[in-house]
Amino acid sequence: MILSELKFQWFNLASKYSEDDILINTLWNNISVNYSKKNRHYHNLSHINSMLLQAKENQSKFDDFEAINFAIWYHDIICKSTKKDNEEKSAIYAKKCLKSLNFEEKRTKIIQNLIISTKRHEVILNKNLDNSYLLDFDLSILGTKWESYLIYIQNIRKEYKIYPNFMYKPGRKKVLLYFLEREHLYFTEEYRFKFESQARMNIKKEIELL
Repeated sequence: MILSELKFQWFNLASKYSEDDILINTLWNNISVNYSKKNRHYHNLSHINSMLLQAKENQSKFDDFEAINFAIWYHDIICKSTKKDNEEKSAIYAKKCLKSLNFEEKRTKIIQNLIISTKRHEVILNKNLDNSYLLDFDLSILGTKWESYLIYIQNIRKEYKIYPNFMYKPGRKKVLLYFLEREHLYFTEEYRFKFESQARMNIKKEIELL
């Protein structure tokens, strides 16, 4: 169900920029294959679906809604637990695909920056709230109920199963402390109100479990 719905959404978006159904389908297949790899326990199509739903709910608040959607589709297209340049490679991948759709170069650069901003979850583009919302969508899982958060951290651990606990736990703790030490986890008022308190409680609880 989710796969067919996502395919429909992709075709609806991409067909605004190309009439080549074979190309659009090829791009879709590449998206589907990448996000469905066996190591994708969290950074998969369910994650993309969640972000797309949030984007749709906040559509009126964006300066460039379609750019946000493309950024969501491609922000985790490259995701290897052994690499530290996934976001940069995802941005390059997105550029190549968007070029094939005859997407504007200026907007493509914006999408690349949006993708790269997810590396450290820091706003790069501040002329509007598009970047802020994208990052908030990406981290919304942190502010969910503990039961959902627990499933999330279990899936993240599976993605990094190549690393033994003595390597994984310090690295994970460093990431969590980075978020805790920030003044705000979320960049928009709505998401701070909705998720900030719960997210901080979840993170502290996870640190205690490490």
